[in-house]
Amino acid sequence: MSLEALPPLRDVIARHGLGADKRFGQHYLLDLNLTAKIARLCGDMSGHDVIEVGPGPGGLTRALLGAGARRLTVIEKDARFLPALDEISRAAPGRLDVVQADALKADEAGLVQAPAILASNLPYNVGTALLIKWLEASPLWWSRLVLMFQKEVAERVVAAPGEESYGRLAILTAAVARARYAFTVPARAFTPPPKVDSAVVVIEPRVQDERFEDLEALRIITESAFGQRRKTLRRSLAQAASRTPQSSEALLETAGIDPALRAETIDPDGFFRLAAAWRSARDA
Repeated sequence: MSLEALPPLRDVIARHGLGADKRFGQHYLLDLNLTAKIARLCGDMSGHDVIEVGPGPGGLTRALLGAGARRLTVIEKDARFLPALDEISRAAPGRLDVVQADALKADEAGLVQAPAILASNLPYNVGTALLIKWLEASPLWWSRLVLMFQKEVAERVVAAPGEESYGRLAILTAAVARARYAFTVPARAFTPPPKVDSAVVVIEPRVQDERFEDLEALRIITESAFGQRRKTLRRSLAQAASRTPQSSEALLETAGIDPALRAETIDPDGFFRLAAAWRSARDA
């Protein structure tokens, strides 16, 4: 059987009894036009290994293989989907590996040849945690992430200073990569429909010498700064500064940042300077 001859996804779901499990944040994307659109955002996959997390019944899996993925590895926690994924594997001999695992614990770098491409309709309940895991990977094993989140989370990933969604997630992403908002996916496109819309984001790594690599210091600084985002940085950074011999004002002066400003007005480069100042003071 070829990929084109596989039965419709709705038939597969019904035949295998694959009702969506709310515990895992499952919502199936069955629209072939949308899955193909997501696959196209991956670019040329003929020279890359590709990973998909949470394939479910395999809608995006089929699209990725159909778009030319050289070798696709899918990581699926829910054993109910394994028979359906095995059917796809038989229709694409030698091109699909199915790994039953929790993606939060999986060693993606050990499953693929770097640099790989990762595409996923992420489970809502672990999407942010998975993104942070992949951003913090050292060394980076991926060359592109094509990820679907809840729209609210997607907006937080790409937000710019001054925007309501701007915060820790946008700054962490900017330290490692460049992210762009690709398109919105309405709730009605899913089965069952979630309560909110979703969106696809494309993330590509910065070249090595453009990355800010002290993510631990950046995490400490941003947790402090955005933990009390209504306060000025002079006050909100007091917690982070308490772990160094310097005051928050001294750290801000070193970073060239006005202490009277609030966190949401500072661009990522300002936070990188501030994290570097914190580290220097901490290790002095």
